[in-house]
Amino acid sequence: MHEIAQRLGMDPREAAMRLITLSGSGLPLLVGVECDPNGVRRALANAAAYGNYMGGPPSGPYAVNQSGPHPVQQQYGPQGPVSQPFPAQQPPPQATWGPPQSAGWVRADQPQPKPVVSRTGKIGTALEADSLEGARLSIQLIEVVDPADFLFTAAGYKLAEGERAVVVHTEVTNTSQVPYTSLPDMYLVLVTKTGETVTKAPVSLSSRPAHKLGVQPGETAGGHSVFVLPDTTEVIQVRWSVRPEVDLNTLVWTVED
Repeated sequence: MHEIAQRLGMDPREAAMRLITLSGSGLPLLVGVECDPNGVRRALANAAAYGNYMGGPPSGPYAVNQSGPHPVQQQYGPQGPVSQPFPAQQPPPQATWGPPQSAGWVRADQPQPKPVVSRTGKIGTALEADSLEGARLSIQLIEVVDPADFLFTAAGYKLAEGERAVVVHTEVTNTSQVPYTSLPDMYLVLVTKTGETVTKAPVSLSSRPAHKLGVQPGETAGGHSVFVLPDTTEVIQVRWSVRPEVDLNTLVWTVED
C-alpha cells in the first residue's frame, strides 16, 4: 500500500480508502491488510501508558484477532470485508530417543549411527557376516583340535613325516530370509605366525562330519574342516571369508596357546 501511494503521490490512508471504494463498487479487486497482533497490543499499551490512547480497540480493516496470536488479513470484495486468519508456520517437532546427554539422545532428522559389528573374536565367539547372495550369517568357532593326528589316522589317512593334522569345528546360522547356497567352509583357512595361510585338506573324517552345501533361512548347520600342515608351524588365527580374498565380511578368531 505504501508503494502504491508513493507512486500516486498520495497519502497511504487516502489510497487505501480509494481502493476500498473501488472494491465496494463492484470492481473485482481484493485489498488485504496484514498485521502483527502482538505488536499492535504492545503499541496500544505504550500509547495508553503515555496518555495517547484515544477511543476503543481498533476496528474495520485493522481489526485484531483476539482468539489467538495469528495475523489477520482483511480482504474486501463486493460483499464487504472477509476475515481470513493465516496460522503462523511452526517447524515440525523433532523426535528424540534416549535420555538427554546420553549416546541414545538422537534427533529424527540426524543420521542414525549404524551398529558396530565385530569381525574378530576368540574360540567360542559367534561373529556375523553377509554372504554374496545377501544372506545374514552368524558363524561360531566351536573348537580347534590341534594336533588332531589321532582323528586323522583313525579315519584311515596317513601323515607324512613332519606333518600334523588340525580339525576346526564351526557352526553357521542363517538369520535372514535369504538362502545361503555356498559351502560354509569354502574359504576357511588357518593363519600362521609368519602370516601364511593354510587351506583345508580334501578329506573328511567319519567321526567329525564335514560341512554340507548351503544353509536355509533359520537353520543352523555344523561341520568340521581338516587341515594338514608342517609339525613346526604355529597357528595363531582361524579366518573365514565369503570370497578368496579378504574383504569387509572377513571374520577372524584368535587361537590362544
